[in-house]
Amino acid sequence: MSPARTHLVWDWNGTLLNDLSLVVACTNAAFTSVGGPTVTEDEHRVRFRRPVAEYYADVLGRAVDAEQFGQLDRIFHDAYRSGLTTCELAADARTAMRAWPGDQSLLSMWFHDELVPAVHRFGLTGHFRRVDGLRGTVGGDRKAESLQKHLAELGVDGGSVVLIGDSIDDADAATAVGARAVLYTGGFTDPARLRASGHPVADTLTEAVTLARTLP
Repeated sequence: MSPARTHLVWDWNGTLLNDLSLVVACTNAAFTSVGGPTVTEDEHRVRFRRPVAEYYADVLGRAVDAEQFGQLDRIFHDAYRSGLTTCELAADARTAMRAWPGDQSLLSMWFHDELVPAVHRFGLTGHFRRVDGLRGTVGGDRKAESLQKHLAELGVDGGSVVLIGDSIDDADAATAVGARAVLYTGGFTDPARLRASGHPVADTLTEAVTLARTLP
């Protein structure tokens, strides 16, 4: 049976890639570099949001301007690159991808030039019609504009799309382009926050694809 929506956009960090522990460690490296506190994984999942500068300001208890955020973002990404080889795909990522009968693509807010070889190393490139990451030099923004550009490059209308991701920002991006979202509890966001959003929520990626196939 064909899905009501024919194109699936996957998020990468915290969704297909199980990198929560590394992300929290790198976030704490950024915080401690300016004398800030550290956060646990549970605290990160409750408090994290985009733009990331707002999350940093919340934890640090002071405003974070563009210059300081740029410095913190570089510290984060330097630590992330060093630890990336420790990360694996989510346990059922490959099974979930095989369960989707339509086209698939990948959109990440991680740097494009580093995302593409990482996806290749995991042997996933052939699954995707298109892989897009961040083209800028500083991360942290919301995803909606990137999703709009991603779909335009694919020539895909938002009304035919489901996005599977692990954050409220993923859901907001999907809503902005007329797509639907299924939110995955295994990533960067506390499950209670996801369920409160009103979007469909899944505890595994396989379950997320099953839900995605039923969405009108």
